[in-house]
This record gives sequence, structure tokens and C-alpha cells, in this order.
Amino acid sequence: MSARDTIYQHDAPVTSFVFDAKVAAVFTDMIERSVPGYGSIINMISAFAQRYAQRGSRCYDLGCSLGAATLALRHGIIEPEVEIIAIDSSQAMIERCAALLREDTGQVPVHLRRADILDEPIENASLVVLNFTLQFVPLARRQELIERIAQGLRPGGMLVLSEKIHFEDAQLNALFIDLHHRFKEQNGYSKTEISKKRAAIENVLVPETLHAHQARILNAGFASCAVWFQCFNFASLVAVK
Repeated sequence: MSARDTIYQHDAPVTSFVFDAKVAAVFTDMIERSVPGYGSIINMISAFAQRYAQRGSRCYDLGCSLGAATLALRHGIIEPEVEIIAIDSSQAMIERCAALLREDTGQVPVHLRRADILDEPIENASLVVLNFTLQFVPLARRQELIERIAQGLRPGGMLVLSEKIHFEDAQLNALFIDLHHRFKEQNGYSKTEISKKRAAIENVLVPETLHAHQARILNAGFASCAVWFQCFNFASLVAVK
């Protein structure tokens, strides 16, 4: 069970956010109290897996953290001979994810890899999940990654992309940031914690507009894409090859 996130309650100087052991220990609590609709997104990943995972293919969870999307895939897949490839660069995340997988009763094989998703091949895929991962990838390499995913997907395969987003309209952008901060306060974070976290993650998490994401996806060769979920400045898209 995840501990409660109190990382930014302390007086230590704010440093750049990293997915270290301290974050891994509280990550489930952190993301559930910070990302509106996170549970709904995870539940729907299971539904997408049921519909789109093809027999004899692979499903990928890129930037799997503690494996919430991996487990959703595992319990949604109904076709035989499907395997899941779950990848994360953080050793702390991989270790905790492995422990959670050992406790899980799902039968679909999961291959857990500690690696940089920019270096890993995508092959024979029917479903690829980037669940709040692309925002941490350097901007200059995001198109390359989406193109590699498109190339590795079977015809009819799906990409699920969930991201924090930015709005071109400054007034709307400020509104949704304020609403997000209110959401976090309602979930028990103080204004000081919110401010410290925002400072820590600045230039580490770099959001883009929905238009930028959609243009990149279509330029990579996907036939179609659409936003299926949005709450404030968080959204999830699906794209079909």
C-alpha cells in the first residue's frame, strides 16, 4: 500500500523532480491526489485492451511507473498469446512494480524492463500506452517516439496517450491551472506543497497543447485520433493506425 505523499511538507530546498525511491514510495497517493480522473483513465485502459489487444501481439506500457496501466492491460486482455512489455527508466519504480506484479493474480505474461523508452524497439504491437509519460520526454524527441510507435503497431492497433496539457489562450490556461490547484487542495495538499511541487517539476514536465499532440500523431502516420477524456488541464487521447 502506498504511503501518503508528504514530500513537499518539509523545509528542505526544492530540487528538480526525479522518480527516485522517495517518490516511488508515495507515487500512488501522489498521482491519485494530483491528477483528476486518473482512476477513470486506468479503468478505460482495461476496456481498450479488451477491444484492441490482438491475438499473438504485444501490448506496451511505456513509462510504466508502478504498473497501474500494466495491471489494467493485464486484466483487460481477452485474446490468447498476448504479452505485455512494461518499461521504465527508474530503478525504484521498477522494483516496486515487480513486487506489485508478484501479488497480482493476472495470467497474461508481463516482461518488466528497466530501460529508456527512447532506446527500446516497439514490435508486433496492438496497443501502446503512454500514460503521463510523453510530457517527460525531451521535446525534440517526441515526434521520433510517436513515429516509432506507429511503425511498431499492427494495422488497427491503438495508441493511448494521456498528458497534462497547455492552452494557447492565456486566460483559459490560467483558469485550468487554478482549478487543478483547487482540486489538489481539496485532496489535502497545502498551498505551500502545491507551490513547491510546481517549482520542482518546472522544466522537467513540459506540457503541450492538444493541437500539438494531435498534429504529431497524424504526422506519424495514424489514421485518426480523438480526445476521449479531459478534466481541466489533463487529457487522454486515442489514436488508431
